[in-house]
Amino acid sequence: MASSFPKRRVARLRQVWQQPLALALMGIALCGCSFDLGSLMPEKDKPQEVPKATTTAENAVSAGNVSEAQAHTAKAQALAKSGETAAALDEFNRAVGLDPYNAQALYGRALIYQGNNQHDFAIADFSAASGLNPQKVEPLLGRANSYLALGKVKEAAADLDEASEADPHNAQVWTTRGQAYERLGDRTKAVASYTKAVSLRPRDDAARSGLARVGG
Repeated sequence: MASSFPKRRVARLRQVWQQPLALALMGIALCGCSFDLGSLMPEKDKPQEVPKATTTAENAVSAGNVSEAQAHTAKAQALAKSGETAAALDEFNRAVGLDPYNAQALYGRALIYQGNNQHDFAIADFSAASGLNPQKVEPLLGRANSYLALGKVKEAAADLDEASEADPHNAQVWTTRGQAYERLGDRTKAVASYTKAVSLRPRDDAARSGLARVGG
């Protein structure tokens, strides 16, 4: 229905409503209020990234925390070696709580989770450790073993492909890669992997048995 107001009166009313709204928003900004204007935006128009300043503040880890986390990590590793895995897990948890970027603590905790058949937790920690040290083979190999335990053989094979490129002289990687491709039914890659493992470690019984199974 067409408005009965003259155009000038409509324009005047718009000015009357817009001015208080503009002043109110300016007041909010100047007073430092945490009111979220993004909640008023359509979903597609909302900012998707956290402001850099906020991210930096939240992710900052003090030097004291890093040092204390390293001490907890060393204690956890000693406990794990002596078979006290429950106590070791507690220490790794403290270390990660103090410094979430402590790759050694994440890796050590992942190994304990893996030993307890908590493979989803292990995969999460192996992934975090791998992200912090992309060139390290150990987290990739650890994650591959948990994937194999869960029946996620393709994911395991992908990790082992990456690990074999990062460290082509690691016999354990090649043996596990052979097992993964054997389970996938890829005889060619299984034979190549087992053969490489045996060439690096001739007394690797798992690789020799695998090679015999696939007819290498």
